[in-house]
Amino acid sequence: MTHDNVQADIRDFLAGTHYAVVGASVDREKYGNKVLRAYLQKGHVCVPVHPREALIEGVACVRSVEELPFVPHGLSIVTPPPITEKVVDAALAKGIRRLWMQPGAEHEGAIAKARAAGCTVLAHGPCLLVAIGYRELC
Repeated sequence: MTHDNVQADIRDFLAGTHYAVVGASVDREKYGNKVLRAYLQKGHVCVPVHPREALIEGVACVRSVEELPFVPHGLSIVTPPPITEKVVDAALAKGIRRLWMQPGAEHEGAIAKARAAGCTVLAHGPCLLVAIGYRELC
């Protein structure tokens, strides 16, 4: 994939208004929390996905991708690679077409499967926090 294609994929991914974050965290130091806050700072609807939490950053969580109340424009994945593989399977079943695997979340088999299914997958480098212009607020 060329740099131009990556930039076009980033623009397309960020062109929506509704997102979800798998691997969202209540810990404000973790990237799953920062990614959620980045979407919220930009005024997007964003649902945190966490198997045990009810609320993160004041937003109601769902336990799994299957429980999302809508098909998000994009899904941010901030999970260990073995979990990422399962998340991608659930995302494909849900009809989600844009996936962003934060650095460290990548799973090669999941990337290949999602791309073969026609999904846009951002992985291996681009960080959503940089692309969206996230800033820590006091």
